[in-house]
Amino acid sequence: MKYALITGGTSGIGYELARKFAKGGYGLVIVSSNLENLEAARDALEKESGATVETIRQDMCCLGAADEIYRKIGELGIPVSVLVNNAGYGLIGPADEINLRRDERMMILNVVNPTELCKLFLADMYRAGEGKILNVASTGAFQPGPYTSTYYASKAFILSFSRAIRFEAKAKGVQVSALCPGTTRTRFFEREGTLTPKLAMSAESVAEAAYSGLMRGKEIIVPGFINKFLRIVPVRIKIGAVAGLKTQALKADTGKK
Repeated sequence: MKYALITGGTSGIGYELARKFAKGGYGLVIVSSNLENLEAARDALEKESGATVETIRQDMCCLGAADEIYRKIGELGIPVSVLVNNAGYGLIGPADEINLRRDERMMILNVVNPTELCKLFLADMYRAGEGKILNVASTGAFQPGPYTSTYYASKAFILSFSRAIRFEAKAKGVQVSALCPGTTRTRFFEREGTLTPKLAMSAESVAEAAYSGLMRGKEIIVPGFINKFLRIVPVRIKIGAVAGLKTQALKADTGKK
């Protein structure tokens, strides 16, 4: 049986992707730091699809998490055919005011551990002569993001890294794709501390586009017409728009307190 390893697989886009892979005949390994959420997601996925679902409890905001996940996969004796680096979150605020330690944990989650997981599993996929990697970036990867600077920069890194290793991996039978969703109805904005935009896509719709694009071998997957259209908007205009939206969000949050 082929297995898909999905970080952040208990909710949002990650969970919906797990559903897609289960329906596609894959076994699943889902990763989260919350044991209760892992058990609930496993039970729901097994009940819905009858898929084999393994769980790994791991805080991916810590250095060394990628090594731990790789070690646990080895202990389970599972050959990972698809790696989905989905776990991530954002922080909002002026760069000098966002707590340094929180920013550091976010960078480890968004950049360091996904990169290390790619490097670890690429070696196995090269030996097998096949495999797929889906790295979840963001439409924020296409321009800088004032007042959410580190998050946007982390997604720009993921997009660039994905495109680079895709070039390397193609000759070895391994496919790498980057998913760049726009605003999506998940817990992302709750964790960021802002309201979910009204025009946000559903996590299910994003996952459908992601799964379809990955299976068709697309390099960059941008779900939704609006998100595709925004790619052609000049970067300077988008920077100003992001700054305006985040400033409004910060003011709204301040007004609640």
